[in-house]
Amino acid sequence: MTPATARALYPVLKTRAYLNAGTCGPLADETVAALTRAALEELESGRSGVDRFERYFDLQRRIQTRVGSVIGVDPTHVAITNSTTEGCNIALAAMRLGAADEVVTTDQEHPGLTAPLANCGAQVRVAEVLHHAASEALGRILAQVTPRTRLIALSHVGWLNGQVLPVLEVKRATGLPVLVDGAQSAGAIPVHAAEVDFYTVSCQKWLCAPEGTGALYIRNPENLAPGLGSYMTAHGEGADRFQIAHHPIPTLEAWVTALDLHPEWRYQRAAELSALARAQLSRRFDVATEADQSTLVSFAAPGEPSDVTALLAERGVIVRDLPGTPWIRISCGYWNDESDIDRLVQALG
Repeated sequence: MTPATARALYPVLKTRAYLNAGTCGPLADETVAALTRAALEELESGRSGVDRFERYFDLQRRIQTRVGSVIGVDPTHVAITNSTTEGCNIALAAMRLGAADEVVTTDQEHPGLTAPLANCGAQVRVAEVLHHAASEALGRILAQVTPRTRLIALSHVGWLNGQVLPVLEVKRATGLPVLVDGAQSAGAIPVHAAEVDFYTVSCQKWLCAPEGTGALYIRNPENLAPGLGSYMTAHGEGADRFQIAHHPIPTLEAWVTALDLHPEWRYQRAAELSALARAQLSRRFDVATEADQSTLVSFAAPGEPSDVTALLAERGVIVRDLPGTPWIRISCGYWNDESDIDRLVQALG
């Protein structure tokens, strides 16, 4: 597959510079076709029977295998979820934290993690990393660890400015359980998650699956008891016991199809485009993202960010503004090309 043929998979790129995979990745023709075929089959043949039940679990296993490959883990340790938020809640429920416990996190986190943390029962300590150099992150996170710390919960890639946080270094330095929000990393940058205790995946973002698709890696599922109950809690084994989601077969068919489309060279191409975008934007704007970080690039442009985002959308450039900041964020995937960056810069002009 070449960059041109990869780009042709995604029809939205025919009319728009789609730079918002950090919210939802583009959908491919093949993904939507798979969903449609399966839905029509159910329309005509019904939604019951042993064959359908077996198909459901086969599709789940295929998804677990593909997700395991993306983040470098044993697929039998992957649970299917609806989202990163659900994965965080499942992990925190299994930890059974209490008022005497502390969790260390950062000021770079998405509500998909901060909201579950606020309800987990433990005290939360926050390391300030957002407005500091990436090289300082490890020291700042470790400085918040105390004898009462039972969990460190943080993003692999910060959703606000694309900073890559040292998740493996934190695990190795502390030996404590580590929960990683992988929403902006899985499918965007190379990931080797086997050492951490929990790693969440949002498949609708960089993996371009339908919405409501996610996964959770659990390093030692046999040593934990699920904190949330479901059919799979009673009848599953290993990581399956933590699964509370039930996806319709059309979604599963589309999900498998989407996961099969990504080329081996995706990470290098996305990194090159992100570097190009950062370089071009830096000539005119205050860029909040350091060099050599992730596939997210955030910058400040004159005017209200929401107004600028709306204006760009009118000009066929899809980005997002970040609440509570002066920043606009772009997401560069392997499906993009130089013309998308040029169109962004011209639209801002």
